Amino acid sequence: MPRISGVDIPENKKIMYALRYIHGIGPKSADMILAQAGVDGQRRANELSDADISSIAAVIDTSFIVEGTLRRQVQQDIQRLKDIRSYRGERHRRGLPTRGQRTRCNARTRKGRKKTVAGKKGVKG
Repeated sequence: MPRISGVDIPENKKIMYALRYIHGIGPKSADMILAQAGVDGQRRANELSDADISSIAAVIDTSFIVEGTLRRQVQQDIQRLKDIRSYRGERHRRGLPTRGQRTRCNARTRKGRKKTVAGKKGVKG
């Protein structure tokens, strides 16, 4: 299994799809990397020579922030928003959607499972 930037990529997939298993590399980035490295994207990952793998790794190391560094940078950005007490930071702090979605219904991904409130129905008064 080839390793690029510290990540095992699947060897039976075409390299243009296998590169997407690296956190921070999507379809467009994978195409750019392969164009700069001069590697055909239709070749399978297990068909690549060591020179091809090293050229791909060199392009990724010089041009892209990937894996642990990217995750750390995203967490630092979120922490900065929390520290300056911005609206988005408060939404992160409370575990609510940060990009303007409604929360009256839906938003279960961010809010978690439903918390049933007792005594809401059937109260007469």
